[in-house]
Amino acid sequence: MSDLSQIVKAYDVRGTVPDQWDERAAEALGAAFAQVLNGFGEQDGEVLVAHDMRATGPGLAAAFAAGVRAEGRGVIELGLASTDMLYYASGALGLPGAMFTASHNPAQYNGIKMCRSGARPIGQDTGLAEIRERAQALLDKDEARPADASVAPAERRDLLADYAAYLRQLVDLSGIRPLKVVVDAGNGMGGYTVPAVLGDTVLPALPLEIVPLYFELDGTFPNHEANPLDPANLVDLQRAVIEHGAEIGLAFDGDADRCFVVDERGEPVSPSAITALVAARELAKHPGSTVIHNLITSRAVPEIIREHGGEPVVARVGHSFIKAEMARTNAIFGGEHSAHYYFRDFWFADTGMLAALHTLAALGEQSLPLSVLAAEYERYVASGEINSTVADQAAKVAEVRAAYPQADADELDGLTLRFPDGAWFNLRASNTEPLLRLNVEAPTRERMTALRDEVLDRVRR
Repeated sequence: MSDLSQIVKAYDVRGTVPDQWDERAAEALGAAFAQVLNGFGEQDGEVLVAHDMRATGPGLAAAFAAGVRAEGRGVIELGLASTDMLYYASGALGLPGAMFTASHNPAQYNGIKMCRSGARPIGQDTGLAEIRERAQALLDKDEARPADASVAPAERRDLLADYAAYLRQLVDLSGIRPLKVVVDAGNGMGGYTVPAVLGDTVLPALPLEIVPLYFELDGTFPNHEANPLDPANLVDLQRAVIEHGAEIGLAFDGDADRCFVVDERGEPVSPSAITALVAARELAKHPGSTVIHNLITSRAVPEIIREHGGEPVVARVGHSFIKAEMARTNAIFGGEHSAHYYFRDFWFADTGMLAALHTLAALGEQSLPLSVLAAEYERYVASGEINSTVADQAAKVAEVRAAYPQADADELDGLTLRFPDGAWFNLRASNTEPLLRLNVEAPTRERMTALRDEVLDRVRR
């Protein structure tokens, strides 16, 4: 019997199949999802169900759909999809949905990202805890559901072309200069969505020459993990950009909701720089709007937002916090250090593909190489996220805080200490592992390195 407390996380469901969860658990989660939707007042309409390229996806998705249908709700099966394609369907059709994916996790994992109609997120405090409790109760009964002739219907629908057309009308690339673009899909869902959005498989061709890397859908990830935040997984993309003389490289994670950018030299462009670049573009269309950023993006981000007439608002790390702040403030855009990008024009949901379109447009609308363009948005030196295993996280954070009494402290999400010279660091605990995560930024590399090493010494001592 599955213990759902082991797989239901803060924002989604995630675990190994079949030892942590299986199709019976998926069916119970589907039934519980339908029940909780009724409690939200969303009794009407079908439930959208989609899955990525993992081998266990079709079976788990079908079982979840069976649980939904047994509760009297119809199901629209989208089949293969990226996570942001599921969000598109939820927003465009006004229906709740469930996406079966484990994002960048290894092949033995699978999971579910659930949303209410309009792509509104479901997390622990917004329905996920209740879904877990109801599903666990169904599993604990250990009773097979009887065949029921009155089970609600299911239909299959292909929304790939609609999704591509919607994104293209948000960012027009038809008039940009020709660009050669290397795209590493990591054998994930980018191999399905990139040809539709950036290529010519369903819509007219754009002035883009796409050089594909690992577009074959394969949930075993035979070439490298589909996690572009790990530098090891960018090596093939960096090499290909240089070998092909491309202007830009794009890397997507497994479910293609995150996008990482590489410049013409094969050098990574920080997600903070992409956040600032896209914010500037969106503020040009919507002056005075609010833009959300999480507290470990570069301090250049709020600076640039203000310089372009916008209002920066900081939020905790995590998509549920970003989406909640975006809805509360009606923000035009939001960005995270993890390469998640959120758009008001996309129901406040995250889509790496739309961020990629903005980046391609910014590059193609002028003549400078990406390295020069991106340098306008990269003002400081960052360490990137560094993890340390710590037995007592709270005690260690308190120890580090006491070591810097002169620093300005902020405890919105973990501990952030800011220094008079512009340097800062954030130290926060992982929600799921005995880890402390450190991010450091400073005006110079020397200052960043010295502060990073000093804090790490205290954390690991």
